[in-house]
Amino acid sequence: MDKIQAAKHSYWKFLRTTTLLLLIVWFIPTFVVSFFANELTFDFFGWPFSFWMASQGSLLIYLVLVFIYAKLINKLDSEYIDRINKEG
Repeated sequence: MDKIQAAKHSYWKFLRTTTLLLLIVWFIPTFVVSFFANELTFDFFGWPFSFWMASQGSLLIYLVLVFIYAKLINKLDSEYIDRINKEG
């Protein structure tokens, strides 16, 4: 495998891993918290936790996930382009 193919392989491996991890994090507030909503009866900032997660918490988590994804992939893209320019 030449250097460019190796760079492509590492790029896609990191991209798949990052996407999978962020999807797992996305799954938790989307499905796990809502599945156990009846059991989550403690107060959080003066509201029931299940209500807070449904109205605001999940949206904040989604925004953070998008921000993390954009930062990581922008860094990955710039490293990949630099690597290809050096080798190619």
